Amino acid sequence: MRRLDQLLANLGYCSRREARDWVRSGAVTVGGVEADDFGARVNEADVRVDGEPLDHPDGLLLLVNKPLGLVCSHEAREGPNVYSLLPERWRRRNPQVTSVGRLDKDTSGLILLTDLLPLVHRLTSPKHKVPKVYRATVDRDLSPELVPRFASGELRLEDEAEACLPAELTILSAREAELTLTEGRYHQVRRMFAACGSTVLTLHRARFGELEIGEVAPGTWRELPLDFFGAVAR
Repeated sequence: MRRLDQLLANLGYCSRREARDWVRSGAVTVGGVEADDFGARVNEADVRVDGEPLDHPDGLLLLVNKPLGLVCSHEAREGPNVYSLLPERWRRRNPQVTSVGRLDKDTSGLILLTDLLPLVHRLTSPKHKVPKVYRATVDRDLSPELVPRFASGELRLEDEAEACLPAELTILSAREAELTLTEGRYHQVRRMFAACGSTVLTLHRARFGELEIGEVAPGTWRELPLDFFGAVAR
């Protein structure tokens, strides 16, 4: 159970101060009865706002097809972000909706957004090794010799002493490839190709673990069950 004003604020409806006015206005009911105490401890399932159940009281887990030009950051100085795609109420939630890992603004494709922070920590932990599949086009023809080099576990990125984990490279055409990684270093795909003399021109993440973009159009999302990756404590 949570305080009514805190619950409304955490779900992005209003601030805790504003929640008092919402309660006084009669917009909020608990168990079918108009609420009269903004500090009361309530069960989420019993609360209605303007007659409607609470908006995702247990959390959000979204598969988003991120378009180019958006960053996965809440810092306004970094430019337009992926969170701008979401309804305003979701952007006001606390804990804040955040991304599982990041895609830079020049990379499109699958990104997970959630306010389930334990899930973020679990999926971004190096121990978890979630496979991620990227499709890249580069500025020169790809040599078949890159396949064993990427898979060797000996490829080192510039200014890093520790080699990359083995990665699976599939050459799709002369200048297009699919790369499967199980780690997530900074700009890793671009830097791996750069270490081999190629510049990545376009980059798209097509898969994260078992998840694929499917029919999700750029700039849109689909909701996933909160237990998709197993039970998560909120």
